Amino acid sequence: MASLREVGERALVANLARVIRPCGRHGPGDDAVEVDGRDVLVCTDLITFERHFPRGMSFEQFGWTAAAVNLSDIASMGARPLGVLIAAALPGDCDESDLYDLVSGADQCAEFCETHIIGGDTKEGPGVVAGTALGTTDGRPPLTRYGAAPGDIVAVTGALGSAAAGYFALKDGLEDDSTFSLYVPVPRIKEGLELSFSGAVTSCIDLSDGLAVAAGAVCACSRVGMDIQWEFLPEGDGVDRVSRKVGIPKKRMMLYWGGEYELMFTFRKDMVDRLYERGLQFTIIGIVTNDDGPYLLDGEKRVRMEDGEY
Repeated sequence: MASLREVGERALVANLARVIRPCGRHGPGDDAVEVDGRDVLVCTDLITFERHFPRGMSFEQFGWTAAAVNLSDIASMGARPLGVLIAAALPGDCDESDLYDLVSGADQCAEFCETHIIGGDTKEGPGVVAGTALGTTDGRPPLTRYGAAPGDIVAVTGALGSAAAGYFALKDGLEDDSTFSLYVPVPRIKEGLELSFSGAVTSCIDLSDGLAVAAGAVCACSRVGMDIQWEFLPEGDGVDRVSRKVGIPKKRMMLYWGGEYELMFTFRKDMVDRLYERGLQFTIIGIVTNDDGPYLLDGEKRVRMEDGEY
Protein backbone atom coordinates (compact mmCIF):
# COMPACT_ATOMS: atom_id res chain seq x y z
CA MET A 1 0.00 0.00 0.00
CA ALA A 2 1.01 3.64 -0.43
CA SER A 3 2.58 5.57 2.45
CA LEU A 4 0.60 8.21 4.33
CA ARG A 5 2.68 10.93 2.69
CA GLU A 6 1.98 9.56 -0.79
CA VAL A 7 -1.78 9.43 -0.22
CA GLY A 8 -2.03 12.94 1.29
CA GLU A 9 -4.09 14.33 4.14
CA ARG A 10 -7.35 15.06 2.33
CA ALA A 11 -7.50 11.69 0.56
CA LEU A 12 -6.75 9.94 3.85
CA VAL A 13 -9.63 11.72 5.58
CA ALA A 14 -12.00 10.74 2.75
CA ASN A 15 -10.84 7.13 2.94
CA LEU A 16 -11.18 7.01 6.72
CA ALA A 17 -14.78 8.21 6.43
CA ARG A 18 -15.51 5.00 4.53
CA VAL A 19 -13.97 2.87 7.29
CA ILE A 20 -15.96 4.41 10.14
CA ARG A 21 -19.59 3.43 10.65
CA PRO A 22 -22.14 6.07 9.51
CA CYS A 23 -23.36 8.61 12.05
CA GLY A 24 -24.87 12.09 12.18
CA ARG A 25 -26.61 13.71 9.25
CA HIS A 26 -23.83 13.20 6.76
CA GLY A 27 -21.68 10.47 8.31
CA PRO A 28 -18.30 10.93 10.01
CA GLY A 29 -17.12 14.52 9.71
CA ASP A 30 -20.46 16.10 10.57
CA ASP A 31 -18.88 17.08 13.94
CA ALA A 32 -22.22 16.92 15.73
CA VAL A 33 -24.11 14.48 17.91
CA GLU A 34 -27.65 14.84 19.19
CA VAL A 35 -28.14 14.99 22.96
CA ASP A 36 -31.67 15.33 24.34
CA GLY A 37 -32.92 16.66 21.02
CA ARG A 38 -30.15 19.24 20.63
CA ASP A 39 -26.94 19.21 18.63
CA VAL A 40 -23.68 19.19 20.56
CA LEU A 41 -20.77 20.08 18.30
CA VAL A 42 -17.35 18.49 18.91
CA CYS A 43 -14.34 19.55 16.82
CA THR A 44 -10.76 18.37 17.12
CA ASP A 45 -7.59 19.49 15.39
CA LEU A 46 -3.88 19.32 16.15
CA ILE A 47 -0.85 21.45 15.42
CA THR A 48 2.84 20.53 15.49
CA PHE A 49 6.18 22.22 16.02
CA GLU A 50 7.22 21.06 12.57
CA ARG A 51 4.38 22.58 10.56
CA HIS A 52 2.76 25.27 12.70
CA PHE A 53 5.52 26.93 14.74
CA PRO A 54 7.14 29.47 12.38
CA ARG A 55 10.24 31.42 13.31
CA GLY A 56 9.43 34.26 15.69
CA MET A 57 6.27 32.68 17.13
CA SER A 58 6.12 32.47 20.94
CA PHE A 59 4.79 29.52 22.94
CA GLU A 60 1.95 31.79 24.01
CA GLN A 61 1.00 32.38 20.37
CA PHE A 62 1.39 28.66 19.62
CA GLY A 63 -1.09 27.91 22.41
CA TRP A 64 -3.48 30.57 21.10
CA THR A 65 -3.32 28.91 17.68
CA ALA A 66 -4.03 25.46 19.15
CA ALA A 67 -7.29 26.78 20.60
CA ALA A 68 -8.11 28.97 17.60
CA VAL A 69 -7.99 26.19 14.99
CA ASN A 70 -10.64 24.31 16.93
CA LEU A 71 -12.83 27.26 17.88
CA SER A 72 -12.83 28.30 14.22
CA ASP A 73 -14.63 25.06 13.36
CA ILE A 74 -17.22 25.89 16.02
CA ALA A 75 -17.59 29.33 14.43
CA SER A 76 -18.12 27.88 10.96
CA MET A 77 -21.12 25.92 12.26
CA GLY A 78 -22.74 29.01 13.75
CA ALA A 79 -22.34 27.70 17.27
CA ARG A 80 -21.64 29.06 20.73
CA PRO A 81 -18.51 27.49 22.27
CA LEU A 82 -18.91 25.52 25.49
CA GLY A 83 -15.26 24.83 26.24
CA VAL A 84 -11.88 23.67 24.94
CA LEU A 85 -9.60 20.80 25.93
CA ILE A 86 -5.85 21.00 25.23
CA ALA A 87 -3.55 17.95 25.14
CA ALA A 88 0.16 18.77 24.77
CA ALA A 89 3.06 16.41 24.04
CA LEU A 90 6.17 18.59 24.36
CA PRO A 91 9.84 17.54 24.20
CA GLY A 92 11.34 16.82 27.61
CA ASP A 93 13.99 19.49 27.17
CA CYS A 94 11.40 22.28 26.88
CA ASP A 95 11.40 24.71 29.79
CA GLU A 96 8.62 24.38 32.33
CA SER A 97 7.62 27.95 31.49
CA ASP A 98 7.04 26.97 27.84
CA LEU A 99 4.12 24.75 28.82
CA TYR A 100 2.67 27.43 31.07
CA ASP A 101 2.95 30.01 28.29
CA LEU A 102 1.32 27.62 25.82
CA VAL A 103 -1.66 26.96 28.06
CA SER A 104 -1.93 30.66 28.90
CA GLY A 105 -2.12 31.47 25.18
CA ALA A 106 -4.84 28.87 24.68
CA ASP A 107 -6.76 30.32 27.61
CA GLN A 108 -6.48 33.85 26.19
CA CYS A 109 -8.01 32.65 22.92
CA ALA A 110 -10.78 30.87 24.83
CA GLU A 111 -11.47 34.05 26.80
CA PHE A 112 -11.61 36.06 23.56
CA CYS A 113 -14.25 33.59 22.33
CA GLU A 114 -16.14 33.81 25.66
CA THR A 115 -15.41 30.28 26.81
CA HIS A 116 -12.86 28.39 28.94
CA ILE A 117 -10.17 25.71 28.91
CA ILE A 118 -12.00 22.89 30.67
CA GLY A 119 -9.33 20.18 30.71
CA GLY A 120 -6.75 18.25 28.73
CA ASP A 121 -3.55 16.27 29.16
CA THR A 122 0.21 16.66 28.97
CA LYS A 123 2.95 14.14 28.25
CA GLU A 124 6.47 14.14 26.88
CA GLY A 125 6.45 13.94 23.10
CA PRO A 126 7.68 15.36 19.79
CA GLY A 127 5.94 18.74 19.95
CA VAL A 128 2.26 18.18 19.24
CA VAL A 129 -0.76 19.97 20.68
CA ALA A 130 -4.22 18.51 20.06
CA GLY A 131 -7.27 20.57 20.90
CA THR A 132 -10.94 19.70 21.16
CA ALA A 133 -13.67 22.34 21.18
CA LEU A 134 -17.28 21.81 22.17
CA GLY A 135 -20.19 23.98 21.16
CA THR A 136 -23.94 24.25 20.87
CA THR A 137 -26.35 25.96 18.51
CA ASP A 138 -28.96 26.22 21.28
CA GLY A 139 -31.54 24.39 19.21
CA ARG A 140 -30.76 25.90 15.81
CA PRO A 141 -29.60 23.57 13.04
CA PRO A 142 -25.80 23.83 12.70
CA LEU A 143 -24.40 25.40 9.57
CA THR A 144 -22.72 22.76 7.39
CA ARG A 145 -21.06 22.37 3.99
CA TYR A 146 -24.06 20.57 2.53
CA GLY A 147 -26.75 23.18 1.88
CA ALA A 148 -25.48 25.37 -0.97
CA ALA A 149 -27.82 25.51 -3.99
CA PRO A 150 -27.49 26.99 -7.49
CA GLY A 151 -28.33 30.69 -7.42
CA ASP A 152 -27.02 31.22 -3.88
CA ILE A 153 -24.50 34.01 -3.34
CA VAL A 154 -20.95 33.25 -2.13
CA ALA A 155 -19.35 35.60 0.40
CA VAL A 156 -16.49 35.85 2.89
CA THR A 157 -15.91 37.67 6.15
CA GLY A 158 -12.75 39.76 6.43
CA ALA A 159 -9.87 39.81 3.95
CA LEU A 160 -7.69 37.14 2.35
CA GLY A 161 -3.99 36.38 2.18
CA SER A 162 -2.47 38.11 5.22
CA ALA A 163 -1.34 34.88 6.90
CA ALA A 164 0.31 33.76 3.67
CA ALA A 165 1.96 37.17 3.33
CA GLY A 166 3.35 36.82 6.85
CA TYR A 167 4.67 33.35 6.12
CA PHE A 168 6.44 34.32 2.89
CA ALA A 169 7.82 37.48 4.51
CA LEU A 170 9.36 35.38 7.29
CA LYS A 171 10.68 32.86 4.82
CA ASP A 172 12.44 35.64 2.91
CA GLY A 173 13.76 37.35 6.04
CA LEU A 174 11.50 40.41 5.74
CA GLU A 175 9.95 42.38 8.57
CA ASP A 176 6.24 42.86 7.88
CA ASP A 177 3.18 43.57 10.03
CA SER A 178 1.29 40.73 8.33
CA THR A 179 3.18 38.22 10.50
CA PHE A 180 0.68 39.04 13.26
CA SER A 181 -2.09 37.39 11.21
CA LEU A 182 0.07 34.28 10.98
CA TYR A 183 0.91 34.20 14.69
CA VAL A 184 -2.55 35.08 16.09
CA PRO A 185 -5.42 33.73 13.96
CA VAL A 186 -8.81 35.00 15.12
CA PRO A 187 -11.81 32.61 15.20
CA ARG A 188 -14.91 34.36 13.88
CA ILE A 189 -17.28 33.18 16.62
CA LYS A 190 -19.47 36.29 16.66
CA GLU A 191 -19.73 36.33 12.88
CA GLY A 192 -20.66 32.64 12.81
CA LEU A 193 -23.41 33.22 15.35
CA GLU A 194 -24.83 36.15 13.38
CA LEU A 195 -24.77 34.08 10.20
CA SER A 196 -26.73 31.37 11.98
CA PHE A 197 -29.22 33.79 13.53
CA SER A 198 -29.90 35.40 10.14
CA GLY A 199 -31.62 32.31 8.74
CA ALA A 200 -30.27 33.23 5.30
CA VAL A 201 -27.13 31.06 5.19
CA THR A 202 -27.21 27.75 3.33
CA SER A 203 -23.61 26.58 3.94
CA CYS A 204 -20.50 27.71 5.78
CA ILE A 205 -16.84 26.73 6.19
CA ASP A 206 -13.71 28.36 7.59
CA LEU A 207 -10.69 29.22 5.46
CA SER A 208 -8.01 27.51 7.55
CA ASP A 209 -6.83 25.60 4.45
CA GLY A 210 -7.39 28.45 2.01
CA LEU A 211 -10.22 29.67 -0.21
CA ALA A 212 -9.69 27.15 -3.01
CA VAL A 213 -9.88 24.17 -0.64
CA ALA A 214 -12.91 25.61 1.16
CA ALA A 215 -14.78 26.26 -2.08
CA GLY A 216 -13.95 22.77 -3.31
CA ALA A 217 -15.20 21.20 -0.09
CA VAL A 218 -18.56 23.00 -0.20
CA CYS A 219 -18.98 22.17 -3.90
CA ALA A 220 -18.23 18.48 -3.27
CA CYS A 221 -20.53 18.22 -0.25
CA SER A 222 -23.39 20.23 -1.79
CA ARG A 223 -22.87 18.78 -5.30
CA VAL A 224 -22.74 22.21 -6.90
CA GLY A 225 -20.26 24.50 -8.60
CA MET A 226 -19.11 28.05 -7.91
CA ASP A 227 -17.98 30.98 -10.00
CA ILE A 228 -15.61 33.13 -7.93
CA GLN A 229 -14.75 36.61 -9.25
CA TRP A 230 -11.05 37.41 -8.76
CA GLU A 231 -11.66 41.17 -8.84
CA PHE A 232 -14.16 40.88 -5.97
CA LEU A 233 -11.78 39.17 -3.52
CA PRO A 234 -10.86 41.37 -0.53
CA GLU A 235 -7.08 41.66 -0.33
CA GLY A 236 -5.51 41.33 3.11
CA ASP A 237 -2.88 43.53 4.69
CA GLY A 238 0.63 42.84 3.43
CA VAL A 239 -0.38 40.85 0.36
CA ASP A 240 0.61 43.50 -2.18
CA ARG A 241 3.79 44.51 -0.30
CA VAL A 242 5.06 40.98 0.14
CA SER A 243 4.07 39.93 -3.36
CA ARG A 244 6.16 42.72 -4.86
CA LYS A 245 9.13 42.11 -2.57
CA VAL A 246 9.42 38.32 -2.79
CA GLY A 247 7.77 37.62 -6.16
CA ILE A 248 4.97 35.39 -4.84
CA PRO A 249 1.78 35.88 -6.92
CA LYS A 250 -1.19 37.34 -5.08
CA LYS A 251 -3.38 34.49 -6.27
CA ARG A 252 -1.14 31.98 -4.55
CA MET A 253 -1.49 33.85 -1.25
CA MET A 254 -5.20 34.66 -1.48
CA LEU A 255 -6.50 31.43 -3.02
CA TYR A 256 -4.15 28.53 -2.46
CA TRP A 257 -2.57 29.12 0.91
CA GLY A 258 -4.21 28.98 4.33
CA GLY A 259 -3.59 29.82 7.96
CA GLU A 260 -6.41 32.34 8.23
CA TYR A 261 -9.76 31.80 9.82
CA GLU A 262 -12.28 33.91 7.98
CA LEU A 263 -15.59 32.28 7.02
CA MET A 264 -16.79 31.54 3.51
CA PHE A 265 -20.55 31.12 3.30
CA THR A 266 -23.39 30.89 0.83
CA PHE A 267 -26.77 32.52 1.28
CA ARG A 268 -30.09 32.93 -0.47
CA LYS A 269 -29.94 36.05 -2.61
CA ASP A 270 -33.46 37.09 -1.62
CA MET A 271 -32.36 37.21 2.04
CA VAL A 272 -29.33 39.50 1.81
CA ASP A 273 -31.13 42.15 3.87
CA ARG A 274 -31.21 39.76 6.83
CA LEU A 275 -27.40 39.67 6.84
CA TYR A 276 -27.09 43.44 6.73
CA GLU A 277 -29.68 43.75 9.50
CA ARG A 278 -27.40 41.63 11.74
CA GLY A 279 -24.61 44.18 11.23
CA LEU A 280 -22.39 41.66 9.44
CA GLN A 281 -19.35 42.88 7.52
CA PHE A 282 -18.77 40.66 4.48
CA THR A 283 -17.78 40.70 0.82
CA ILE A 284 -19.72 39.03 -1.98
CA ILE A 285 -17.24 37.09 -4.14
CA GLY A 286 -19.33 34.90 -6.44
CA ILE A 287 -22.33 32.70 -7.10
CA VAL A 288 -23.25 29.02 -6.74
CA THR A 289 -23.79 27.26 -10.08
CA ASN A 290 -24.90 23.92 -11.50
CA ASP A 291 -21.28 23.05 -12.35
CA ASP A 292 -19.08 20.37 -10.78
CA GLY A 293 -16.66 22.46 -8.73
CA PRO A 294 -15.25 25.94 -8.09
CA TYR A 295 -14.01 28.15 -10.93
CA LEU A 296 -12.12 31.43 -10.85
CA LEU A 297 -13.23 34.17 -13.24
CA ASP A 298 -10.46 36.64 -14.04
CA GLY A 299 -11.33 38.91 -16.94
CA GLU A 300 -12.27 36.64 -19.84
CA LYS A 301 -10.58 33.58 -18.27
CA ARG A 302 -12.50 30.92 -16.35
CA VAL A 303 -10.19 28.40 -14.69
CA ARG A 304 -10.91 25.47 -12.38
CA MET A 305 -9.67 26.11 -8.83
CA GLU A 306 -7.63 23.16 -7.62
CA ASP A 307 -6.59 22.21 -4.07
CA GLY A 308 -4.21 24.53 -2.25
CA GLU A 309 -0.84 23.92 -0.64
CA TYR A 310 -1.38 24.67 3.06
